[in-house]
Amino acid sequence: MAPIKLVILDRDGTINVEREDYVKSPEEWEPLPGAMEAIARLNHGGWHVVIATNQSGLGRGLFDMASLNAMHAKMNRLLMDFGGRVDAVFFCPHAPEDGCDCRKPMPGLFEQIGERYGLELRGLPAVGDSLRDLQAAAAVGCETHLVLTGKCAGMEEAQVQALLDQVPGTLTHPDLATFAEFMVMRDRHAKAVARGVPDVPDSGPGGLSGFGALGPSRT
Repeated sequence: MAPIKLVILDRDGTINVEREDYVKSPEEWEPLPGAMEAIARLNHGGWHVVIATNQSGLGRGLFDMASLNAMHAKMNRLLMDFGGRVDAVFFCPHAPEDGCDCRKPMPGLFEQIGERYGLELRGLPAVGDSLRDLQAAAAVGCETHLVLTGKCAGMEEAQVQALLDQVPGTLTHPDLATFAEFMVMRDRHAKAVARGVPDVPDSGPGGLSGFGALGPSRT
């Protein structure tokens, strides 16, 4: 049996709006524009989606497990409207001073995902909005993708490039929706090449008509 197709996403700043004072309740958890549709698009393309997220607000006492669970229940309710779902959320509850191995940029959350799903993580796509997301993913050999939302929103081009220089090979996308479209189109292109047939025009959001139209940036 072929291994499942898995995508690993960061949460705050990638899927939902990031807050300087932390997202502490379901009321404060708000999806970024197009993010719910993007996850559903990945699901419909055959990908299972899991989240790897630092949640030091737990260790800092800013919210409890019941609140965190309520945030993710809200996320999944919103996803249901688009026929999407997140399979699992892997989170680090520790504060920075705790010295754990699961707080990104450490790779512990990714290692937990690999163990849970029995997968080799090398080459699996992982998406985030910060350097530590990329570093944690790269440490286990994931294919790294940066979205220019969250921590990267409003960054100058030179600042983004300086970040990318630290994790060579990273692909960049304006947001999660364009990442999802890239993944679907790349997969479709690969299947078409394998069958020796022309690419099929895209009928999903954005109306992209060929793999070349996606044009993500690579460093």
